[in-house]
Amino acid sequence: MTRLRLALDPALARERGPEIRWTWRQLLTVIGWPWQEVRVGDECDVAFVADPANGGGARVVVRADPEAWRRPGDLCLGGVRFDPPALAFDPSRENGASLVSAQEGRVVVRHDLVFDAFWLATGQEESRFPHDAHGFHDLTGSAWFRSGILREAVGSRIAAWLERALERVGLPAPVARWPAGRRAAAAISHDVDYPEVVRWLEPLRVIRRQGVHAARTALAVAAGRRHHWHFHDWIALEQGLGTRSAFYFTPVRGSLLGYAVGPPDPFYDIEAGHFRTLFATLTDAGVEVGLHASYEAHRDRSRFAEERARVARASGQPVAGNRHHYWHLDPADPDATLAIHERIGLLYDSSLIHNRYLGWRRGFCHPFFPFHRAERREIRTLQLPPGWMDDQLFGMRHDNPGDPAALLRDAAARVAEAGGALTVDVHDYVYDEALHPGWRDRLVELWQHLADRGDFWFATPLEIAEHWTARAGRLGDASTGLEEGST
Repeated sequence: MTRLRLALDPALARERGPEIRWTWRQLLTVIGWPWQEVRVGDECDVAFVADPANGGGARVVVRADPEAWRRPGDLCLGGVRFDPPALAFDPSRENGASLVSAQEGRVVVRHDLVFDAFWLATGQEESRFPHDAHGFHDLTGSAWFRSGILREAVGSRIAAWLERALERVGLPAPVARWPAGRRAAAAISHDVDYPEVVRWLEPLRVIRRQGVHAARTALAVAAGRRHHWHFHDWIALEQGLGTRSAFYFTPVRGSLLGYAVGPPDPFYDIEAGHFRTLFATLTDAGVEVGLHASYEAHRDRSRFAEERARVARASGQPVAGNRHHYWHLDPADPDATLAIHERIGLLYDSSLIHNRYLGWRRGFCHPFFPFHRAERREIRTLQLPPGWMDDQLFGMRHDNPGDPAALLRDAAARVAEAGGALTVDVHDYVYDEALHPGWRDRLVELWQHLADRGDFWFATPLEIAEHWTARAGRLGDASTGLEEGST
């Protein structure tokens, strides 16, 4: 594999080396080039320097912004530094084109797009957003909401732009991102929140969702003729779509009282006999079983590890992946929760999304290894960022205006353009068309669209994580430099 030669501004690397090297590793891993870190002034492909005049003979020069790296938390989208069109960094746009010059096989970028990728992927502005009791952020009125920037997957677009720029100046094609020549990947996942209806309660919920015209459906639920136990139906449906999914189970059994006044954990018991039978069925079908960590799991590493072990014992499958119930990482310090994932040995987590908003919370539709800001290091549990949760296009329509089918096709196009992974979260209980009109069909329409495109690799989240982790390992083994702690 041809290594990309990268020179970093020495003064800035001494000051912010862990942050800069982590960001370059993520970008080059996304693109698929191994790297060789060289000194400024040496022959190189890319120079990342504060003064473009010091770029020497580099084929691509990116101007570094030392002030931004020194105070990333002080900057905000739409504020002193950021403008959404520039942040989206598309040279075909007026603002993007003004930031780039290209002549005689050389490209100079007068904007620190590497910092932009770092700022997004580390969630620098999240502490500024108001949030509710569950930690769900409210972006109403923000530049994020007005510009639709979450749907842009800006970090992934930056990587894609760098790839195109470097290929134009002569670098060979990078290592393929996905198997079988596919352009992008896609995975279905199901949070198992409510598989067994409370027959006196659910009819009231049906009426609340659909109105009194759904009284007959509500009575069918009360009589036991309609229910939420549709695992076999999901398996059959997905086999027909040429895909397999993951189901994330919670091992902590909650209660109605707890849901009302305490942690809102699900009500089921994974150690009951019918769940053990279910787990055997899922395993035989090649379906992944993962952990749906309880609402308070992030508070205690030992508790978190035991929850993982309980799902593994009950299911008979090794549990490599997780998604937090209610997306409930530590609202005050998400990095602390991401670090627990690493410490208990999870291969991947898929929890970084804004509950109310379609799109990518940290700007990447690619898998990536997060950065721990306080410890200034990479976290070795992969993030598989979800791009869509079902309720965003039903109960939260006001936060996601537009035609739902078109929004999902646009998300698929964005992922394909960047060569990313489209991970979706559709809850276990929404299969029945009478109980949740349109919910299942929206997923089917999307997957049929992806199949018609022909350029998506369908896989379980675990298969995507295993592939990406192995690919990142091969790229790292073929590289020199950009190590943590180097100066």
